[in-house]
Amino acid sequence: MAEEIRKKILIVEDNKDFLFILRQSLSMEDFSVVYALDGEEGLVMAETEKPDLIILDILLPKMDGITVAKKLKEKGANSQIIFLTDFKDAEHISNAVDAVKDTDYIVKSDLRIEDIVARIKNKLNAK
Repeated sequence: MAEEIRKKILIVEDNKDFLFILRQSLSMEDFSVVYALDGEEGLVMAETEKPDLIILDILLPKMDGITVAKKLKEKGANSQIIFLTDFKDAEHISNAVDAVKDTDYIVKSDLRIEDIVARIKNKLNAK
């Protein structure tokens, strides 16, 4: 029986506590998880690791998440993206979603970690 290939997720998040919890939760779901703490590192990691999905905070040191997403799409990256942020206002949401088509947007404070993991699994069509 062939083993199923694990989906790889890149988390670009500067909040180390939230990053730790999300990494642990996704690892327990058998995802391969890599991470970056700022936008520039996230861009490099996305290009070298070629993740199936990128969870991208918007407000990041060195380069914001929307810029990271735009640069990845300009370079032809085909990773799916979920913006994950504390911004709730319509302007930030529309800027993020307009930056890259077919993205999701999750407000951290609106959901429990289990709900975020469920949205990620749904985005990847993982069981």
